[in-house]
Amino acid sequence: MVEKMKYADITGRVLGCGFEVHKYLGNGFQEVIYQRAMAYEMTRAELAFAREIEQEIYYKDMRDPIGTRRADFVVEGKVLVELKAIIQLEDVHIAQVLNYLRAYRLEVGLLLNFGSKSLTFKRLVLSEV
Repeated sequence: MVEKMKYADITGRVLGCGFEVHKYLGNGFQEVIYQRAMAYEMTRAELAFAREIEQEIYYKDMRDPIGTRRADFVVEGKVLVELKAIIQLEDVHIAQVLNYLRAYRLEVGLLLNFGSKSLTFKRLVLSEV
């Protein structure tokens, strides 16, 4: 398991930040509120992160990008973190993170949902980077 060996410490610390944010704020806020609170908690946890890095999306052998995407966070240059504030995570949200992992050429992603009564999350591992 790639994630357990390489990224367990980072993902564990990010999840700890997420649980702290959800414990304090609960559900019902817009995603940007949770994003700002996560940035605060990850700073306190001494995690290096970049927020909303724009990544160009390419198609096949086209030289010019066909668009851009922005993931919420890339933590320690290794783990992509995408936040949601919705009632329930669905397959489309998982597909979004997997697409981001491919675009950012990263292996591990966390999808955190602050919209339910308890924080819900998925760890996603992309093996063919």
